[in-house]
Amino acid sequence: MSSSDSFDPRDRQIVIPAKDERADPPYLQGERVMLESFLEWHRDTLAVKCAGLDAAQLRERSTPPSTLSLLGLVRHLADVERYWFRVVLDGQDAPAHFWTEQSPDGDFDEVDTADVEASVSTWRQEVALARELAGARTLDDTGTRRGEQVPLRWIYIHMIEEYARHNGHADLLRERIDGVTGE
Repeated sequence: MSSSDSFDPRDRQIVIPAKDERADPPYLQGERVMLESFLEWHRDTLAVKCAGLDAAQLRERSTPPSTLSLLGLVRHLADVERYWFRVVLDGQDAPAHFWTEQSPDGDFDEVDTADVEASVSTWRQEVALARELAGARTLDDTGTRRGEQVPLRWIYIHMIEEYARHNGHADLLRERIDGVTGE
């Protein structure tokens, strides 16, 4: 099979358009607005780090033996959103999208065969569901994790931390792919 036989035109399509529409979180607001604003800023930052790249670039790995890629981060954060908002906060029995018992790191390990558009769409859907579920609750409303009560406030803080850490990874991945740097 020649390399032209294995070309998939979807690998050259840009999945997330290149534009930065992030709004800085406010300085003077109530706690909830600030928590939501910081989480939204970090969600938007992940999109910015992926913007303008084609599927092949989103699949690019950092450096062996790591399986880290921008697409892996998108898939990982889709399942993190699902877990904390749907499973913990809302008590849903919502199976993971990309993690399985057979492949607990499937979010990162299986990007070579992943449908990039579907993965990005899943992440966006989980973010939308998280907004909806959180919007109907107070910061003191709780869900349950491992028999412990977890307030929405804690989930917001954890999600900000989770995105901040992975956006640092995304920064380095993006710079490696095409030299683009920035917040």
